[in-house]
Amino acid sequence: MCVDAQVAPITVRLPKALAEAAVAAWDREELGGLGEETHEQYALRDRAAELAFIGLAISRHGRWEGDEVVVELDVASVGAAVRASQ
Repeated sequence: MCVDAQVAPITVRLPKALAEAAVAAWDREELGGLGEETHEQYALRDRAAELAFIGLAISRHGRWEGDEVVVELDVASVGAAVRASQ
């Protein structure tokens, strides 16, 4: 895609609490399958998945600097990080 080639990863700083929540979301194991869910439940699960992908990035190449973690994220993940911090 032509847009993908123009967008480089962005280096962000995340507070400790958000970074730890993201890593915990990535490390979490899902038990059982999904049943019927409301639109709100789907949206919440979607946000949890975004947070988990941030946790994966932190686990793989994040570096701790004091009470923050510095990690490179793609643009979509940066948006997810902003939403998670609200």
